[in-house]
Amino acid sequence: MKSPCYLKGRGLLIACVCTACSVANAKSEVWRRTTLGEGLLGDVSKMNIERIVADGDLDGLLSAAILRRVWNAVPVRFSHPAEVRRGGVDDWMTRGTAVLDLPFHPMCGLHIDHHLTNKPTPAQQIAAAEEGCNIVWEDALSAARVCFNTFQESVNLDDIATWMEMVDKLDGGKISRQEFLSEHPIVWIGRTIDATDDIYCQTILQHIVDGVMPHDLVELPIVAEKIGHAKDEFRQLQAMLDECSNVVDRMAIVRLDDKGIRTNGYLVTAHFGDQCDACMIVHGYLDPGSDDEKWPLSASFYSNSFLHENGGLFDLTQLATAFDIDGGGHANACGCRIQPLSKSLQKEDRGVDVNDIERNIDAWMLMWANRS
Repeated sequence: MKSPCYLKGRGLLIACVCTACSVANAKSEVWRRTTLGEGLLGDVSKMNIERIVADGDLDGLLSAAILRRVWNAVPVRFSHPAEVRRGGVDDWMTRGTAVLDLPFHPMCGLHIDHHLTNKPTPAQQIAAAEEGCNIVWEDALSAARVCFNTFQESVNLDDIATWMEMVDKLDGGKISRQEFLSEHPIVWIGRTIDATDDIYCQTILQHIVDGVMPHDLVELPIVAEKIGHAKDEFRQLQAMLDECSNVVDRMAIVRLDDKGIRTNGYLVTAHFGDQCDACMIVHGYLDPGSDDEKWPLSASFYSNSFLHENGGLFDLTQLATAFDIDGGGHANACGCRIQPLSKSLQKEDRGVDVNDIERNIDAWMLMWANRS
């Protein structure tokens, strides 16, 4: 590993591993430490973490499992980016809260992430450290990888290592079409994770913390039943795609709005193959009301990683952040909420209506058409 660079502010030195300083996913000892002058200010594994808020997908769940090895039995809440941004987890935030695989919250004590749009600036890192918050950001394929790198020398994660390669592939867009369509246990466990089913997520979390391996986990009745349902939904989605999708200018546009179904880009790009370079999936409800199992109209964007293994042809965060200030993610996988737009495709200050779906799509397709 190259020597770390240091970000300086008010006498505070924050060790930083950026892409210029290290190879992504390599061990990141310096990320675990902040320094004050010549002395060690703190090793994050020695922090007093009392609760964890993590993204409600496989990457977030595995990240939480790693931290639960360090801070045994602390409560975990599974959330999603929009909930964090709208203040839905504010009641969980203290300097004893770790936020994983989610946007930064200014009142947390530890933030661990890998999303490009959540990458802190040097000034943000310094300001957070001065307020008592450690930010651990790494250019890694998954947040779980950042957690693994951060804590692997503090606690035994040998069994967790079994999960890491596939979680990296799934979250980092490196999975092959053959692997995606396979019976790999981690692939199918990932398809069962749903943050709205907290009992199930907490059960899976505890099994992973306890060291249950993927091939054993899929044999447990509660997991086997979920996988059965996931396979039924997978087949249903495959059958639906031709009916609710079309490919325009090598962008597969999928309309799942008000259908109560979500999927990621892998299924779509596997279905359309070399017909598309990327896909756009509209999902959620025009009127979610107060139903916790309904979510607002949103869009997700994915490059066709089966076709473009080393990155897509276009930075899709340009679409995700065009109208939604809370949109973002990775250049090859990101998302946002549908925004109210005028007929001239300018953002308006009003609620979202049904016409806004097509207007958002039209605006994004204009941007996509200008790709180099």
